[in-house]
Amino acid sequence: MPSKNKDLRNFRESRIDFVKYSKYFYIFAIVVTLGGIISLASLGLNYGVDFSSGSSVDVQSSKNLESQRAEVETFLTDGGYGKHNAPSFGQDRMTIRFDEVLSQDQENKLKTDLKAKFDPAASVEVNTVDVEIAREMQWNALKAMIVASIGIVIYMAIRFEWRFGLAAIVSLVHDAFLVISIFSVFRLEVNLPFIVAILTIIGYSINDTIVIFDRIRENLRFAKIKSPADLRKLVNDSVWQTMTRSINTAVTVLFAAAALFVLGSESIRLFSLAILIGLFCGAYSSIFIASPLWLLMKSKSKPKQAPAGNQAAS
Repeated sequence: MPSKNKDLRNFRESRIDFVKYSKYFYIFAIVVTLGGIISLASLGLNYGVDFSSGSSVDVQSSKNLESQRAEVETFLTDGGYGKHNAPSFGQDRMTIRFDEVLSQDQENKLKTDLKAKFDPAASVEVNTVDVEIAREMQWNALKAMIVASIGIVIYMAIRFEWRFGLAAIVSLVHDAFLVISIFSVFRLEVNLPFIVAILTIIGYSINDTIVIFDRIRENLRFAKIKSPADLRKLVNDSVWQTMTRSINTAVTVLFAAAALFVLGSESIRLFSLAILIGLFCGAYSSIFIASPLWLLMKSKSKPKQAPAGNQAAS
């Protein structure tokens, strides 16, 4: 028994002190955020047809269209159908996005030519979004994220305290902004499934953060906080106590998202990629950003030496 207690004590002493190195995590987050701001300012986002005017043509065929990538590019360039982005391919499916709205005559001609060139039995579907609808969808997507964020702040303030809510929202903004920045840097298409992915990431991240914050609150109820060092130790212990749960949840969901990304169709691949990036960021920010940030605000609100006694979240 003594040896087991000694081993446990050695393990606790050898654990990473997340709070001690929090400034490095802050620096990393700031650098990434600045890089994202520069990318968005210079490159912007590669909006899909959902958020920009234009036409999207989906072709479903029994033949392998991906193996005819070069022929498709030549066909579109020589056909004079208008300015288009590089087609995206699945094995038997391809999507072509045109920057301008195709007229009815252009749609009919394109459908006829595609079937004659590649597969007479192919299914060709054209989706068109005009400028006003695209702007409305952009605004609705932004409102959805704003409303979700406000709701989270209110919930956190009621269930915990305002410092928890503020730390959580900073963490959520970091997660969402990092995913958006990566899509901007690599010119990945932003469409409606991407917005769904961002909202999913926000939900996952706040759930992971709440688990840690709930443990901090529970530990505060029975802790005797005599100094800032005691509060720092409490936060670090709380993070470690929930570490197994955080890792298990993250790994389980990441496996599912990775399977969708590798085995799923082309239409959900970018959605799966956004989920993958966001889940990793959510697990990271809950531990390295949200918890240390709450500790920073809590420490600033108290004198250097607090009187002994049980402390509860104010």
